[in-house]
Amino acid sequence: MTEDEKEFRNTRGWTRPASAALSGALAGFAALATAELVSAAVRPQSGPVVVVGGAAIDRTPAAVKDWAIRNFGTDDKLFLQLGVLFVLAVFAIALGMAALRFRRTAAVGVLLFGAVGAVAAISQPDSNGLSDALPSIAGAIVGAVLLLFLAGRLALRGPAPDATAAPESGPPPGQGWDRRGFVVAATAAAAASTGAGVLGRALNGSSGRDAVASRDEAVLPAPVSAAPALPRGVRLRIPGISSFTTPNDDFYRVDTALVVPKVNARTWRLSIHGKGVRRPLSLSYDDLLRRELIERDITLTCVSNEVGGPYVGNARWIGVRLSELLSECRVLPPSRGGPADQLVARSVDGMTIGSPVEDVMDGRDALLALGMNGEPLPFAHGFPVRMVVPGLYGYVSACKWIEDIELTTFDDYDPYWVKRDWARRAPIKTQSRIDTPKPFARPQAGPVMVAGVAWAQHRGIDKVEVRVDDGPWQEARLAAEDTRDTWRQWSLAWQAPKGGHTLTVRATDRTGRVQTEKRARTIPDGASGWHSVVVTVD
Repeated sequence: MTEDEKEFRNTRGWTRPASAALSGALAGFAALATAELVSAAVRPQSGPVVVVGGAAIDRTPAAVKDWAIRNFGTDDKLFLQLGVLFVLAVFAIALGMAALRFRRTAAVGVLLFGAVGAVAAISQPDSNGLSDALPSIAGAIVGAVLLLFLAGRLALRGPAPDATAAPESGPPPGQGWDRRGFVVAATAAAAASTGAGVLGRALNGSSGRDAVASRDEAVLPAPVSAAPALPRGVRLRIPGISSFTTPNDDFYRVDTALVVPKVNARTWRLSIHGKGVRRPLSLSYDDLLRRELIERDITLTCVSNEVGGPYVGNARWIGVRLSELLSECRVLPPSRGGPADQLVARSVDGMTIGSPVEDVMDGRDALLALGMNGEPLPFAHGFPVRMVVPGLYGYVSACKWIEDIELTTFDDYDPYWVKRDWARRAPIKTQSRIDTPKPFARPQAGPVMVAGVAWAQHRGIDKVEVRVDDGPWQEARLAAEDTRDTWRQWSLAWQAPKGGHTLTVRATDRTGRVQTEKRARTIPDGASGWHSVVVTVD
């Protein structure tokens, strides 16, 4: 077969369309790599995948977000970013195919997609304005130019073939496309894009170096009011039960940040202002370290936690009493005539969380926390400073990476989650969970230890009961209580007969309220119902 005949087959077979698809994919890759590199000069949060993903989170219905957390857990952000990349890849390949006939139109398509990223960037709550749009714009321009260039290498050269001639008659002289030129250009583009992407990723990684150094050098002073020693018997030695203190690496994380903010504690400041604030404050990290710190064991719960779910954890927190700071600002709670009934905490990533002023000033250990389990806060959990308020779900209390506190009213302002159909006020509901045996376990007949945890923060757990199938409720043995703001472990020795069984648990809090059987979704103010597991006893 002659070279002309091979070239002619390439124009009529799959090679040219496949190369067109590859050119689109390479253009998309180049766009993302360029954007990654440019974002290093702006800020890591301005990359197109991050801003488009953030815009998707902001515009996703609450029920869909809740489904994602329930099914993907703390990996929901990874799946979202993979989804964004998949859509970009499909779009890029489609534009590459279109460029075979409509080169300029396909290039405009790349620019339009870049415009979407730019609009998403400047519309984010924490946007720095037009500078955040630069990565998306630069990436789109590079992607469009590369697509035009590669599509040019795919253009047919020479006279068009005679449509009436049989294929066997051979190709017209010179008819074909620049296969060798395309391969060279595609290889060079892939190499350059990879280099740009790797460099951008490295520079973005180093951009948080000062923040990491500030955390490494942070030393938490001894608290003026240390947490009491854990009572004897607070920890049950039962395999499979949740640890009383949740290690930092195992503590749940539910937030909307696709990139964990790395805040430099040396330059961080917190402002307190708003209605009823007669003495505004601006505080540095060192200012807080010099204050009287307290240490407390407090259990946190996410409102997205399903009945029996994993989004609850207990830690030892160290920080400054929020009520003392508010008192210095001459803030009065509504019960004493204060004009503000809502405290709006703002994070460096633009998140807003609203807490009742009355609750944070009613004497509970509401904190601006600086430490967690004996060390400065991990970045994933809010370094340098976060809020912790016992008894309230995280979405109305646990602002991470906090930088601003504004006193206002519930009538005047709706925070992030309230705008998305969650309740304005959300005290944690009385809940209990069976940790062992696990669902569908197959224990041996005879003694089986049923155990778990129960929580009703700021009220405390008074009793836990377990039911086997439709039998009577049996009172479980409670571990010693640390404080009313922490969960309690419980256990029940069960003489398990052979066969299938359903184990159900319920708790009673210190006010005498029994955990309700009525099932409720997490939206709008937390799930309710009894947790149960099905086991087969062999």
